[in-house]
Amino acid sequence: MGTLVTLRLPPGSPLAGQPWVITIGSLGDREDWDPVVCGPYERDHAVALARAVVADDDLMAVVEPMLPLAGVDAIRQEIESIRARSEDDTDPVDDLLAEPAGAGPPPAAPEPAEVLAGWRRIAERLTSPRRD
Repeated sequence: MGTLVTLRLPPGSPLAGQPWVITIGSLGDREDWDPVVCGPYERDHAVALARAVVADDDLMAVVEPMLPLAGVDAIRQEIESIRARSEDDTDPVDDLLAEPAGAGPPPAAPEPAEVLAGWRRIAERLTSPRRD
């Protein structure tokens, strides 16, 4: 039975709409191989795919958002924003959610056609003008 680790998001979090990636690797030091990084996916697809893959194997899946930032200035602004929020964080909350992935049957993973449709939605969001 594997483990799934992802962010615990508050309702309405803007991160939920970002593309997500899955990193799958060995659980512990029992095997020596490079992790597999897959994506991008919509968040629900990423979580379901990761659960299905690690449910019956000693693997760890980390599901995390990607921030599609176009350029050095955008990356620096995001870093400064994160730094500022962490300095103001007087009540740290555990943002990670780790769960055994094999508790009960895994939920149905999306079919390839659903993943492709998700990729089209991600591409549309990434290439459309921002409406901030």
